[in-house]
Amino acid sequence: MQVRQSVDLDAYPDLIMILLGFRVSRLRGLPALLRIGKGLRTIERDPPEGLLTHEQFLFSWNHVGIRQYWRDLDGLERFTRSMPHAGWWRDFAKGDNGAGFWHESYARNGAMEAVYIDMPEPMGFGRFAPSLDPTGPFLTARARMARKAA
Repeated sequence: MQVRQSVDLDAYPDLIMILLGFRVSRLRGLPALLRIGKGLRTIERDPPEGLLTHEQFLFSWNHVGIRQYWRDLDGLERFTRSMPHAGWWRDFAKGDNGAGFWHESYARNGAMEAVYIDMPEPMGFGRFAPSLDPTGPFLTARARMARKAA
């Protein structure tokens, strides 16, 4: 018997869905993967304010995926600027970790943005859309999403 279901998102006008990925390309990427794993377990035990749900999956043996739904962009930004995310991101941004990271954000209002760091090949939006340098006015996800409105 087939069961069909839909959802009523009226209570979530500012909903944000974010897809993230972490891909190990060299052995030295394993410690970074373990650090992010520890942070993800912390999120599961004690979800930050605004996180509605968090799911993990595998793209391949060396490529972990994460899907999160956030009540709004403000909650997502508060989380990214706090621990454990801020510490992990600071450490990852220092340089060659033997791993790549990416995320794509989708807002219910139609805004979308993405960033790809040290990925071996284009993926997601990067497979068809022209690239932008995520620096200066496009350094943050909010700025990249606001570009649509400009």
